[in-house]
Amino acid sequence: MAYLPSEDPITIAELEEIARKRLPSAWYSYFASGADEQRALRSNVEALNQLHILPRVLRDVSAIDTGISMLGQPWPLPIAVSPTGMQKMAGGEGELDVARAVGKFGINMVLSSSATASMEDVISAGQSAAPDSRFGSRFWFQLYLTDDMARNEKLINRAEAAGYEALVLTVDTAVSGNRYNERKNPVVLPPGLWLPNTQGPTPPKERKPNINRIIMDARTAKQASEILQAAGRIVNSASLTWSDMEQLRKMTRMKIILKGIMTPEDAELAVQHGIDAIIVSNHGGRQLDCTVATTEALPAIVGAVRRRIPVMVDGGFRRGSDIVKAVALGADAVLIGRPVLWGLAFNGQAGVETVLHIFERELSRAMALAGVSKLADLEKSYLGVRAGWGVSRL
Repeated sequence: MAYLPSEDPITIAELEEIARKRLPSAWYSYFASGADEQRALRSNVEALNQLHILPRVLRDVSAIDTGISMLGQPWPLPIAVSPTGMQKMAGGEGELDVARAVGKFGINMVLSSSATASMEDVISAGQSAAPDSRFGSRFWFQLYLTDDMARNEKLINRAEAAGYEALVLTVDTAVSGNRYNERKNPVVLPPGLWLPNTQGPTPPKERKPNINRIIMDARTAKQASEILQAAGRIVNSASLTWSDMEQLRKMTRMKIILKGIMTPEDAELAVQHGIDAIIVSNHGGRQLDCTVATTEALPAIVGAVRRRIPVMVDGGFRRGSDIVKAVALGADAVLIGRPVLWGLAFNGQAGVETVLHIFERELSRAMALAGVSKLADLEKSYLGVRAGWGVSRL
């Protein structure tokens, strides 16, 4: 559906409502839903809502600086785009539109290995949209490792040759979460769409859910075992361990970032194994449903890392003030996923730009109202939580 002039969303919530109305119900459900009873999905948002900003006054906030430095590069905002798959289903030209939007803003994009556009086309689109400025978008490639190391290495080498600067390894998908909506309404890409980075340059002859989703719906242990045996080594690896990080490092000169860290113990192991950065993530509530919210896990992880490597976080970020809270808890940056999909559904590239403008304006405004002119000044003392009657400072 084309953009309607009467639609003028000014919040991420309004953009989601437009997307819900426009997208086929099964597609919206695929993007919006989580695992099991969706407690983790809800808790990501609820945990942020439970944090309150304690504003300081009589501070000079006439010039707000939303920039940061990450992995040796300046970022205009503490925001990057999360890897979400099959973006052309959401709207416009999918990943190509997202790349053009982030290119104009100079922020980073993590391309999903389940993208509906080739990694080469995506990075080309982003770089061609970039203005001349000190900020330049960096493109990272997300990967689910399988037990087929030759296949893994081929994809990694291809991403590096295309100009991707980091490999984002998703580490929380030994098996897929129990996603009721996906099981009852399996999503199949419509004609003309496929996953060129993993399925090849031409669409497959047979359209069906991918193997990990087929395994997800196995009703018995015997059935699951038979599907796994028939699939061979193309499913997500369930045998990946920390010892594999050394082999991965030998495959590439790209930076290696782990997405899916939820405990301080694993954060420390990431540092010990030479990982360049980590993303605190519960997969948008799509994996283990009884885990904690990412912002609940964040402070202990930040404490364990002790600024030795960057710590990013995703999950439930819908307002600029949410980003203030994450940075105050010690995050170096925030990744946004579903809001970008709602922007695509609204108006393709322009819709994604709307999302980024909303976050930028809300972030700048929240910083000024909190009495902070630069992000480095934020700390936990700016946050409080309700404790019975009143608020206790963190």
